[in-house]
Amino acid sequence: MTGARVARHGFTLIELLLTLAVTATLAAMAVPLASSTVDEIRTAAAARHLASRVAGARIDAIRRSAATALRFEADGTDYCYTTHLDLNGNGVRTAEIRQGVDATLTSPERLRDNYPGVVFGLMAGIADLDGSQGNEDGVRVGTSNILSLSPNGSSTPGTLYLQGRRSQYAVRVFGATGRTRVFRYDTGANQWNSR
Repeated sequence: MTGARVARHGFTLIELLLTLAVTATLAAMAVPLASSTVDEIRTAAAARHLASRVAGARIDAIRRSAATALRFEADGTDYCYTTHLDLNGNGVRTAEIRQGVDATLTSPERLRDNYPGVVFGLMAGIADLDGSQGNEDGVRVGTSNILSLSPNGSSTPGTLYLQGRRSQYAVRVFGATGRTRVFRYDTGANQWNSR
């Protein structure tokens, strides 16, 4: 039986190696994209979480007819924050928190515990929302680092900056209304955009 065709099953070694090479190349290109996307999602979620914490404290102050506050404490190169309630009518004060006069409502919370890779801070070389550069501190709510929310809905004005590995967000707190707005820094356009 000369000239008969022999049925071929499977792939040759060269075909398998070529397929593996193409697959490995595509996977290598996808990993940085996926990593960048995960970082962006985490940082955005952390900013929304922090904005909701501020809004919750504002609502709590109105509901209780007493000032509440988020107190930010340095924790190495990052911050942790707790929520406090004014029990004597003179506002939330650091000394009164230590003395137990003002109540602590929540245990210390760190963004990095729920959002790995996200910390308070402003990346070097990025101007803040007001256009100033050189200050990389992520908590800007006054010298005591206490963001107070009053029973009439107003608050300490300030901005909280959050940075991921490649993403930069800010939560601006407006003093007159106590409302928040989340901003994202667009590195391509070198500007902050409201989310």
